Order: sequence, then C-alpha cells, then structure tokens
Amino acid sequence: MNLTITHYNNFFKVKGILNRQSVGIFQKEFQDVFEKLNAITISIEGIESIDRDGVNALAKLHNESIIQKKQLSIIGFGCKDLYEHFKSNDTA
Repeated sequence: MNLTITHYNNFFKVKGILNRQSVGIFQKEFQDVFEKLNAITISIEGIESIDRDGVNALAKLHNESIIQKKQLSIIGFGCKDLYEHFKSNDTA
C-alpha cells in the first residue's frame, strides 16, 4: 500500500507504508505546515510499517515543532519502532 495523507483543518491521517520510497510524500505534505498552523495532530493509526527514514521524518517534524514553538500531537497505535524511538529520546 502506498502512503496517503488526508487532512481536515489541522488533523492529518497518515495511512500506508512510511519508508525510504514514500518519505518524500510525507516531507512535502508537512514542509511548511508550521508556517500555516500553530498546532497539528497526526494520526498514525493507519501506518502499516515504518522504517528508519520514516521515523527520522517524524522526528524531524517533532524537532521543527519544538524550534518554532508549535504544538505537534501524534496519536494512534502505530508501529512499535516509532514509539521506541521517542521513548528512548525521552529517557536520554
């Protein structure tokens, strides 16, 4: 399944596979999102699998939200790899 991103206002749903081949779609969708919105919510419930590049793309978006002092919420039961990445950063 390809990566699809749908949104309504500031709520985004990400579905499919977030990997090296599809990370460009993700980055293009969220390229200037914090210039337009102060807060966004991303549902990762529909992510079937994610690789290191996908995790890095979400981490970069997270870092950008911190730098620009914007609010980013990631919700849903997604892949374990993603939770492990953010969990390890919280404890570090």
